[in-house]
Amino acid sequence: MAKIKVLTIFGTRPEAIKMAPLVKELEKNKECFESIVCVSAQHRQILDQVLELFKIKPDYDLNIMKENQNLWTLTSDVLLKTKDVIEKERPDVVLVHGDTTTSMGAALSAFYAKVPVGHVEAGLRTFDKYYPFPEEINRVFTDAVCTYHFAPTEKSCQNLKESKISEEHIYKTGNTVIDALLYTVKNHETEIEGLKLNPELKTILLTSHRRENFGEPIKNICKAILELLKNNKDIEFVYPVHPNPNVRKPVYELLDGHERIHLIEPLEYAQFCTLMKKSYIIMTDSGGVQEEAPSLGKPVLVLRDTTERPEAVEYGTVKLVGTDREKIAANVQLLLSNENEYKKMSESINPYGDGNASKRIVEVLKGIK
Repeated sequence: MAKIKVLTIFGTRPEAIKMAPLVKELEKNKECFESIVCVSAQHRQILDQVLELFKIKPDYDLNIMKENQNLWTLTSDVLLKTKDVIEKERPDVVLVHGDTTTSMGAALSAFYAKVPVGHVEAGLRTFDKYYPFPEEINRVFTDAVCTYHFAPTEKSCQNLKESKISEEHIYKTGNTVIDALLYTVKNHETEIEGLKLNPELKTILLTSHRRENFGEPIKNICKAILELLKNNKDIEFVYPVHPNPNVRKPVYELLDGHERIHLIEPLEYAQFCTLMKKSYIIMTDSGGVQEEAPSLGKPVLVLRDTTERPEAVEYGTVKLVGTDREKIAANVQLLLSNENEYKKMSESINPYGDGNASKRIVEVLKGIK
């Protein structure tokens, strides 16, 4: 029987983390699949770190990242460059992930070529087209053109059904990010060079990089941090600062130089997993971190007003706190001062999977021919 040709396309670090276990699972099943990997390199340096960690060598590297790139140029570059790859390889299925511009552009390119698309992490919704921007519409569009919907939770399956998508092609798989996290924590726990955390202090990990938090929201987050440090002598913050100047400029202006704030460069994934494991509380606007941290028993405060991952809110592993300075500070303070509240969040069940999502997806793909 002829092998099923699978073209996997991704371009950002979060996509790479979540697609890497799937790529490795396809490699384990060489008798069934010819696996081809294409990266857009929408994020260049921080993407390469993940490829190296998981020992993935792309067959195609589109290298589209440009200084100060915008959504128009990025989308057109993805669409046109993936067209060439798809026309050359003529795969049986194209796999994309999540809500990035790379995923949306690659899915559209495959649709134009009449190649079936499999959407990993399908069905997530905020039902607000401008929040997160442009991710919500990227995801809705990708779901609309794809054939195979690999949904991480029952809620995401339900969202797809309510969108009139055929139940025949909706598969509840769990989230591949848990596959990646558990593998990495088990096999690649590592020290973070140069980061001298005080063992006497509680470490609070912060990440914030989304477009909707540019400007005043990120300034409010920084001001909340300063207020918390003033009121709590037993905490320190670690903030891997995203390279986008819209993030770096206000963060360094407001937080640089404080003895209990570690502003560091973005970490390699293995180091970031280690840091999550060592942290006491995690504050983030990242979707992936909302899914990962509960598996490590860490309370997560989400620096957004809505989330396309409501399951974690319902289970109590994360709490939406937005970007209001007072609300952020109050919720962190509650976890620092109330042991029962901390225990309730840290011991809740993670709804996003058991580490076998990639295996489930591969089993589905075996039956597409």
